[in-house]
Amino acid sequence: MSTARARLDQVSGHLSSEKRGGRDALLEKRPDDIVITCALRTPFTRGGRGFLKDTPASDLLAGILSALISRSGIDPTLVEDIAVGSVLAPGGGATEFRAAALVAGFPDTTAVRSVNRQCSSGLQAIVDVANQIKAGTIEIGVGAGVESMSTQYGPAAVSEFSSLLSSHPLAKTCVVPMGVLSEKMAQDLSIPRAAQDAFAASSYQKALRAQQLGHFSDEIVPLAVKWEDPKSGEVREVEATNDDGVREGITPESLGKIKPAFAENGSIHAGNASQISDGASAVLLMKRSTAHSLSLPILGTYISSAIVALPPLLMGLGPLHAIPKLLLKHNITIDAIDIFEINEAFASQCIYCVQTLGIPMDKVNPAGGAIAWGHPLGATGARQVGTLFGGLKRMGGRVGVTSMCIGTGMGMAALWVAEY
Repeated sequence: MSTARARLDQVSGHLSSEKRGGRDALLEKRPDDIVITCALRTPFTRGGRGFLKDTPASDLLAGILSALISRSGIDPTLVEDIAVGSVLAPGGGATEFRAAALVAGFPDTTAVRSVNRQCSSGLQAIVDVANQIKAGTIEIGVGAGVESMSTQYGPAAVSEFSSLLSSHPLAKTCVVPMGVLSEKMAQDLSIPRAAQDAFAASSYQKALRAQQLGHFSDEIVPLAVKWEDPKSGEVREVEATNDDGVREGITPESLGKIKPAFAENGSIHAGNASQISDGASAVLLMKRSTAHSLSLPILGTYISSAIVALPPLLMGLGPLHAIPKLLLKHNITIDAIDIFEINEAFASQCIYCVQTLGIPMDKVNPAGGAIAWGHPLGATGARQVGTLFGGLKRMGGRVGVTSMCIGTGMGMAALWVAEY
């Protein structure tokens, strides 16, 4: 069979499966599927206190990229491009991230760029690389994410909001603090504090159980760093090995004692919102045919993604709109999905999205979420991929969705199929 005819058959197969849709079509394997052969992350540690608090984002990235090379077995000279999601890095982090890739062991022939779509930056980086591979621009790439919230989080992250932007009635709502708008949304949608605290406590309990059972061992890479003790000021070498935001003894009752953070009689507080954290994550992508030729194991397949936009003040409802848009593209329903990894920016928005979509709660974040381990903004989207594949393997599932709300009023979701 000629090369041209073989390619026509591949295209025909894609078109017919897309038209047919359904879960069975997702499970079909093709040489030009975009597959993930390695998905890793650092531990996520508490902002201002954890072992990664004094480590710059560039150094976190260098650590996770170095681990990706060693654990995946990839020849770094074969990697043509690296996209790094990051939200807070000054100047987008472009210069530091290129330098970090060189430190990690990638050659000067591997290109690097930064990506910022706020809380979906890590996922957007992966999707961008996947699309490059689909288009034939590159053969192998890395989608990554990193954030040092300890060193870069705060008002300085939005430095050029001009008087022109501030004078526009809708545009000016892009800088309303997310805690404030989430509190108002929770009130407007009548999401009670008791429900939020119960959801948050469940996240902690699931994460603790998963940590104790070693469920994160395949995705977490220990990182040796220098750390200054906040109490004594002593600087010493330490090794970050676990997500230190996961804590024992968290119950709805204990969370019910925490003071509201954004309104005197509000419902949102530090215990039922995502933690400020530091960390990095990275995913290696290529075509199935490339993985086979290199004898690399396949964790799963990237199917597609969906992006939506909505009023900035309704930021938290992004998954509510992105997930149906994604599923509709493939003629599947909630029932076809085994696990939903939905970023827990706030318990309030997560509860509302899940309940409104009719997703069974036992399908949502089975190993806990950002409320328990934290949300390093640029890293979460890439972190979710490894967590999802691990969860699907443990439960014997195949199809999963990752999703998150996005600051300024957006939402994103992506569809994946696990292989094991």
